[in-house]
Amino acid sequence: MDNCLLCQRIEAIKNGVNKNFICELETSYVVLGDTQYYKGYTLLLSKCHCFELHELEQSVRLKFLEEMAMVGEVIFKLFQPAKLNYELLGNRHPHLHWHIFPRYVDDADKHNPIWIRSKAERNHTFLSDAVLEKRVEAIRTAILNHISDISFSS
Repeated sequence: MDNCLLCQRIEAIKNGVNKNFICELETSYVVLGDTQYYKGYTLLLSKCHCFELHELEQSVRLKFLEEMAMVGEVIFKLFQPAKLNYELLGNRHPHLHWHIFPRYVDDADKHNPIWIRSKAERNHTFLSDAVLEKRVEAIRTAILNHISDISFSS
């Protein structure tokens, strides 16, 4: 889909030019959020361009949900937040994608959805390229280690 922002980002991954790309999984791509107001904010982008979770074939849907939970577990272990928020919205960008937001004890409005913070406030936390690369690599390594651990224990 040419006008879909997430399809464009997936194309950037395939072309090797998405600096936030973490790794490819069976049904999805893992990317670091553009901004890091919530340290470790990560997205899981469905390889399938569809609008609703129920539109996925059941086996793909189950794998997509499994990948979301696995990425959440890795983010939780790596960043040690107080809580994770998972959101599958698609109101602005109707392409299946999970937002995985680590929430910390010192979060402003920690009992409310992240969207209560102004967009300007949430979007001011861009990382330097060096910090971005370090965070992407830490998450990539943790995911690959997690996958290896599962493979060896099966």
